[in-house]
Amino acid sequence: MLIVLTLGLPLSVFLLGRETSFFNKAYFGLFGSKANLTVNLSSQVAVNSYPWSNFSQGGEEKDGMLTEVITEMRLLEPTYIRVDHIYDFYNTVRMKPDGGLEFNWIGLDREISAITQSGAIPFISLSYMPSVISSGSEVDIPKDWSLWKEVVEQTINHISGKNGLAIEGVYYEVWNEPDLFGKFELFGEKNYLMLYKYAVEGADETQDVYPFKIGGPAVASVNKEWLTGFIDFITRYGVRLDFYSWHKYDKDVNAFEDSMVKIKEWLQNYPDYNDIELIISEYGYDSEVNKDNDEVISAIHNIAGNALLFQKLDKVFHFEVKDGPGDKKYWGRWGILTHEKFGSPVKKPRYESILFLNKLKGNVFPVFGQGTWVKSIATTRAGVIRLLIANYDPNGKHFENVPVHFVKIPYKDFIIRRIGFRGKIVESEVSITSDNWDTSQFMEPNTAVILEIEPK
Repeated sequence: MLIVLTLGLPLSVFLLGRETSFFNKAYFGLFGSKANLTVNLSSQVAVNSYPWSNFSQGGEEKDGMLTEVITEMRLLEPTYIRVDHIYDFYNTVRMKPDGGLEFNWIGLDREISAITQSGAIPFISLSYMPSVISSGSEVDIPKDWSLWKEVVEQTINHISGKNGLAIEGVYYEVWNEPDLFGKFELFGEKNYLMLYKYAVEGADETQDVYPFKIGGPAVASVNKEWLTGFIDFITRYGVRLDFYSWHKYDKDVNAFEDSMVKIKEWLQNYPDYNDIELIISEYGYDSEVNKDNDEVISAIHNIAGNALLFQKLDKVFHFEVKDGPGDKKYWGRWGILTHEKFGSPVKKPRYESILFLNKLKGNVFPVFGQGTWVKSIATTRAGVIRLLIANYDPNGKHFENVPVHFVKIPYKDFIIRRIGFRGKIVESEVSITSDNWDTSQFMEPNTAVILEIEPK
């Protein structure tokens, strides 16, 4: 729906009248700060990575989870797609009669092919333990560490090898949530440090491969003991670590930044790792099945969270790509797409939130004055300036009238266009005599808009 205003008035004038009718009834949080946005248009920075362009698929099925959604995923312009369960789901590793290992890559290759056809690079979680080498179940240690080392070596040779799939830039993450799946610790018999060490030894013995990265630990929680124990070991023994990863689910988007700040603070004691790449390899609204995963609130959560983490983390992996086959189409599962069991996969609001964020690709302007609820990004591409404003409140009560100050605006006559997430588009024409321009944007709870400034 397109509403065009040609009154020559700032968009705030059109919207401000709505404030008097119900703004006095609006919820104001007793804690937290309101936004007062300033966008400096005199300085822009080129970027080549967007945290929202990465996705993670959980172990919902054992055969071709991603094949049915290649077209839908390609539209999102993904950078990386993560998969786990690569050993226990696809019968990848077998034992020969002489005790040696042989490998069957057919099932895993099907998933990797779906990833590359979607336009993405694989991000491989080296999990879980192949049954033929396990001392127990798929979440136990191997019978012989040398067998685990060989499995990792051959996996990387196959995917990254110039005589294999020959894929450049693959990430390999050692295990998935070791603190949960297998209840690994940093000591004793079930020691993640040994799991990681022998995986890296296997990676180090690969030959004729394209560049790749290996890291971990993909823990389910932000835990100082895990980080310090892990980095102490890495430092002491000179074990390769290309990235540090963890998982985070929280309805409070500020908690994602808090987790990153804590990790960076703890890493200050390790100068060699102050600038290591940090990755949230599973990111979401709720780690439990929740009907909100199918609703707009989780989409606004996604928009606001990515705005907050933009230029702070290069990779945030949205969990997950597709729902598992439940007993109904919408069942609160984590997918951004429904399962094909009920017909063609349907794009949920969180899928649409990625398309909305993709509108912001371009050079970046600094934005100052974000608040507790309101998050923002400013970019430009092809002469059009774009400002994201997202008002997220997990309680669904916070209204906010957001002042916006554009500094050093390069146009005297322009169109200001307000594009609502899943909503209407409102335009007005503006003429200014200075190079600064102020407006205010009224934001209802759990809404997001992009303001576009386009020269006339």
